[in-house]
Amino acid sequence: MRIWYQSLTRPDAWPAYNETLRAVLAHAKDPDTQIEVHGIEARGGIGDQYRYLEFIEAQEVLANVERATREGYDAFLIGNIGDPGLREAREIASMPVLGLCETSTHLACMMGANFALVTGNAKHAPRIVENVGKYGLSSRLWAVRSMTVERLVDLDSGFADEQAGRALIDQFLAQARVHVEGGAEVVIPAVGVLMALLAKHQVHEVAPGIPILNGVTSLVKMGEAAVRMRRAMGGVWTSRRAMYAMPPAGQLDELRAHYGPVYPAAS
Repeated sequence: MRIWYQSLTRPDAWPAYNETLRAVLAHAKDPDTQIEVHGIEARGGIGDQYRYLEFIEAQEVLANVERATREGYDAFLIGNIGDPGLREAREIASMPVLGLCETSTHLACMMGANFALVTGNAKHAPRIVENVGKYGLSSRLWAVRSMTVERLVDLDSGFADEQAGRALIDQFLAQARVHVEGGAEVVIPAVGVLMALLAKHQVHEVAPGIPILNGVTSLVKMGEAAVRMRRAMGGVWTSRRAMYAMPPAGQLDELRAHYGPVYPAAS
């Protein structure tokens, strides 16, 4: 199977992270899975904790969903905790589209009665909490704590500098331990870049029996499962009633005349 992994990082601004991300994905995937990693190349790729900047980057994500649909990919994975463009992507794609936040939080609910989040900074937290609410999981969210990484691109140094990486992991674990002391059962590092750093260093538990859910690994495995489920269901996956309905066939020519080659999966 062919999977498109969409990062919201600009490759030249996050070189060490992107190298590690590819290694983590290669380790997580099945032997017959091909994963192609794509970042943000048009505008941005360094500050998605700001809503306006995430919105700009989401336009490229959706353009890539259209491209991946036309090129016959089997799944599209949005590897950013904000799940930018997730609902819109499902409306235009025939393949499964999975988001890092939705996948991680739903999977955490299978691992414990509640889950806690550690975000990169306080600015990022409200956006992620909103996502949890959209996914109907607010009652399972134990609490949210934040690290103090105000400039997200600074996380890249943690992959090239061992001391910087250890400091970031220690900062995450300090917040995670507060969660655990309060009663959290599963902890999610709510920064995709941090997930890759934890995977690199094989950090999987806050304390014995208290798992750290690594969303990057989870996203790959759930993406593979979705592709296989779709095949087993005869090609059926996304519901086309209401939420993810495409325009009627009779309107496509008119819409494409004004918007360009939209809804590539529709006919």
